[in-house]
Amino acid sequence: MGSTSVNRREVMKRAAAAGLLAVPAVGALSSCASGGGDENKAEKGEKSKKNPLGVKTDAGLTVYIFNGGYGDKYAQFVTDMYAKKYPKAKPDQKPTEKIATQVQPKLVRGKPTADVVNNSGADEMNIGKLVHNKQVAELVEVLDAPSWDDPNVTVRETLVPIVEEMGRFGGKACYQLNIALTVYGNWYSKKLLEQGLDSEYPKTWDAMLAVCKKAKAKGIHGWSYPGGHPRYMFFSMYAMFAQRGGRDVITAMDYLEPTAWKNDAVKDVFEAWEELVAKKYVLTGFDGTEAHTEMQTAWTKEGKCVFVPDGSWVENEAKDTTPKDFQMTVGATPSLDSGDKMPFGTLYAPAGEPFIVPAKAENRQGGLEWLRMMYSKEAALNLFKEVGSLPVVKGAIDGQKLPSGTASAKAAIEAAGDNIVIPKFFDWYNELFREDFNNMIHKFMQGQIGAKQAMDTMQKASDRILKDPDITKIKKV
Repeated sequence: MGSTSVNRREVMKRAAAAGLLAVPAVGALSSCASGGGDENKAEKGEKSKKNPLGVKTDAGLTVYIFNGGYGDKYAQFVTDMYAKKYPKAKPDQKPTEKIATQVQPKLVRGKPTADVVNNSGADEMNIGKLVHNKQVAELVEVLDAPSWDDPNVTVRETLVPIVEEMGRFGGKACYQLNIALTVYGNWYSKKLLEQGLDSEYPKTWDAMLAVCKKAKAKGIHGWSYPGGHPRYMFFSMYAMFAQRGGRDVITAMDYLEPTAWKNDAVKDVFEAWEELVAKKYVLTGFDGTEAHTEMQTAWTKEGKCVFVPDGSWVENEAKDTTPKDFQMTVGATPSLDSGDKMPFGTLYAPAGEPFIVPAKAENRQGGLEWLRMMYSKEAALNLFKEVGSLPVVKGAIDGQKLPSGTASAKAAIEAAGDNIVIPKFFDWYNELFREDFNNMIHKFMQGQIGAKQAMDTMQKASDRILKDPDITKIKKV
């Protein structure tokens, strides 16, 4: 995952500024009341300086963690902190790859067994629907609480602002909190690129095509992607949409505007990739459920391709197959030409790994307390050590030695400055990403459809969601 280096505090300041500037005010959820679940009979204790959230010290706590690229050791560290402070609670952590399957049925019935949930992975729950149905708790209470490390500083003040911004679905209410800054982009081996291909990272699309041509001459594909999870291509394409046409282009996608996917900037990006596909620069396959790890192995261990679309968790996820001298690095999306509205270096870098607390959790205060502990410097530093990610807690990893991928992610955030872009429809209308984009981009990367069909498919999908009365829309204000 992403990260930091020499002057960590300065990097975090810049990341925080980027978060503030990159995330526009979120429109109100139509027909959506704030919060919910106050009528439930959650376990509560007495509030005090040592127990600011009023946790019932002997109430059990159940924590569900997505057991994916991060694993669950980082979370177990926090669960152990909880057990140390509240030994009678005997907290139980449950790692799983099937969050929605295991958590949502009971949550929907109003009888959740989970008190805090890492809502992530391919089987994550649709947070927009959970918010609309009042099934998740507002988290302002934990943000307003004294931080774990300093009672004179609130939890909110210890975090980069983008964390709270990304948890909002209208007004000031916050329903999910993320724990790490994720840097998406074009990941590659600096050793292969510079020594094997005698090339620099391509800052323009023409240069990208040239690198791919050189790689092909040596029997190496320029690109690959996981056929079983083709939506990974979004990680490389999204910033290009904004870079080409400006923030208005991606805002239109968020708000389901009638010509959002027909914009000339979107057309230019799809056509650029269409040319790359047509030149047979893409290694296809990897169609199973473990497609992402299979692709990563072909990239890291076997050296079959130069670039892959991925997020900064990949350094930890692929560590067992990555040679020590691989020099894993992330690059920002290349510029198409001088007509781009945003500069090279524009970056898709949100806060990632979302956590929620069910509105009717039996130990809701305990769930909030677990999150307060997660945002301690001790837990944030452990997160970095376990998975190499960039924590959202300011100054948590000052002075730490960074692995290659993490250092490059830190450098990318620093270079991007204010040019950070974040897709809101990713959370608001998750099916548009996980289903429609996923299905379309697989056919596109296989060369089965071209740019026009890709745009038509996505616009029709966007229009379908806009017209569906059963889907809660977020209105621009």
